[in-house]
Amino acid sequence: MARARKPRILILHGPNLNLLGEREPAIYGRTTLAEIDRELRARGARAGAEVKCFQSNLEGELVTRIQKARGQFDAIVINPAAYTHTSLAIRDALSAVELPAVEVHLSNVHQRAAENPVRAHSLIAPVCAGSICGFGPQSYYLGLEAALRLLDKEESA
Repeated sequence: MARARKPRILILHGPNLNLLGEREPAIYGRTTLAEIDRELRARGARAGAEVKCFQSNLEGELVTRIQKARGQFDAIVINPAAYTHTSLAIRDALSAVELPAVEVHLSNVHQRAAENPVRAHSLIAPVCAGSICGFGPQSYYLGLEAALRLLDKEESA
């Protein structure tokens, strides 16, 4: 059965990700957020999907974007950054909209938890279909692919 319309994927970037390419390159690399967003849109287009990207340093703006996603998007790929470990508001918004979501991180948050124990727990992971971390920008691209596969599964079910 053919899909009635292009799937729409919302990519959300949390705090400080606007500094990619210059912030702690040993951890986050030299790729900028603009480069990641361009590649995500290109990969989405090749897969027949529309990809919209949004970054905010403000928790409330991310929550509002998640809430507005219902009815406009089919899935969410989110890098909540530091909010991963602190934001019940983002967790609750993801749960409320009932859209498939994939959590992504550039760094390996589990490995980094050894140096900073607060990073050991994700409040976001339990309301996501899955989590991808530790592969730099590739984490986002794998997250997009995972979201598209989740939608294909839903459609064929």
